[in-house]
Amino acid sequence: MPQVTFNTIDTADVSGKRVLVRVDLNVPMKNGKVTDATRIERAAPTIAELAAKGARVVVLSHFGRPDGKRLPEMSLRALVEPLSAALGRPVAFAEDCIGPIAEDAVRAMKPGDVLLLENLRFHKGEEKNDASFIDKLSVLGDLYVNDAFSTAHRAHASTEGIANRLPAVAGRLMQAELEALDKALGSPQRPVCAVVGGAKVSTKLDLLGNLVGKVDKLIIGGGMANTFMHAQGIKVGKSLCEKDLAPTAREILEKAKAAKCTVLLPVDVVVATEFKAGAVSAVVDADACPDDQMILDVGPKSVALYEAEVRACATLVWNGPLGAFEIPPFDAGTVALARTVGQLTSTKRLLSVAGGGDTVAALAAAGVEEQFSYVSTAGGAFLEWMEGKTLPGVAALIRAA
Repeated sequence: MPQVTFNTIDTADVSGKRVLVRVDLNVPMKNGKVTDATRIERAAPTIAELAAKGARVVVLSHFGRPDGKRLPEMSLRALVEPLSAALGRPVAFAEDCIGPIAEDAVRAMKPGDVLLLENLRFHKGEEKNDASFIDKLSVLGDLYVNDAFSTAHRAHASTEGIANRLPAVAGRLMQAELEALDKALGSPQRPVCAVVGGAKVSTKLDLLGNLVGKVDKLIIGGGMANTFMHAQGIKVGKSLCEKDLAPTAREILEKAKAAKCTVLLPVDVVVATEFKAGAVSAVVDADACPDDQMILDVGPKSVALYEAEVRACATLVWNGPLGAFEIPPFDAGTVALARTVGQLTSTKRLLSVAGGGDTVAALAAAGVEEQFSYVSTAGGAFLEWMEGKTLPGVAALIRAA
C-alpha cells in the first residue's frame, strides 16, 4: 500500500466558509439515550476546530438503516444535546439534510455556528450515490471535510460523491486514522507482526490472504486457529471448526511459507466441555484436545511464545481475540497478550494499531485501550483496509489532493 497523500484542514482557509463535515454519529442508543458516546467524542475535535476558525460548520451523518424512509426513532435530533455537550457549544438542527429546510438553516448561520442536518439515509439517494442527491448536498457548502473513516468503505453520496464536487480534505480523525494505518501496514518499521483472531476463517479469508504477503509474523487465534490445526491433521474435539475450509487453510499456509511469513498457531490450549461462565477447564497440549471437549482459549505456553515473538517486532496490527474472551476464564490469553503489547507500546518499543468491534471490547476489558498507539473504531472499514481493498471515501480524498 503506497504512502497515502491527502490534504487536511491545515491547507484550507475556512473562515466564513460553509464547511460540510461528514462524521459518523451512528452511536448505540437505548430508550432515546446514547449508551456509548465514543464516536461523538471522536468527531468533536474537528468540528470544534473548524468552528473556532470561523467556519459555518454543517454536520452530516447517517444513523441506522432507515432505507430511504423517515423513521422518527432514527432521527438525529436525539444527538443534538450529546454533540453540543461534547463540543461545549450550542448545535442547531435542521429537519432535513437537503432542500429548502436545509438551505434556509445554512443561510441563517453565522461564522462559528454548528448545524446538524437530519439523517442522510432518510433519502435513498445517499446510499445510491445518486447525482441529484449529491447536487442537493453540494449546494449547502463551499468545502467538504471527511472525518468518517468508519464509512469510507462505502461509495455513498456523502462519503465519495461530494468529494468529487467540492474541494475535499480530511478531518483530524480521518487524518489520524490514515496516518496510523500507513505506519502499521503502508510503510511500517519491520519486523511486523499481525494478530488475527475471531470465530471463523470464512469471514477473514481476504484478510489472511493479504497479510501473509505484508507481515513477517502472523499469530492466528480464536476459533480460526482450530480450522488451521484441523487442516494439519490435529484433532480439535467439539471445538468450533470450519472443516470444509481445510484446503483453504493449507493454501494460506503455503502462501505464507512462500512469502517467508512465519505463522504461529497455539502450542497449548484451554479446553472445557461447555462454553459457559465457571465451566471446569483444563490446559492441554494443542494436539491433545479430548473428543468431548472444546478449545476456548490459548494456553500459557502459547501466550509466552507470542509475547517473545512480539517483543522482537517493531510494529503490530491486531484484529480479533485469541479466545472466547466474553466469558472468563477464556479471556486470559487475549488479556495477557494485550497487556504485553500495551506495555511495549508505552515504553516506545512497539507501534501498535488495533481495530474491529470485538478487538476494541477485548482491549477495553484488558484495560489497555489507551496504551495502544491507535485503536480504530471503524469496524468494516478497518477490516477492508487490512484486506488491502481500496476505500472509496479515501480514494476520493487522494484524488482531490
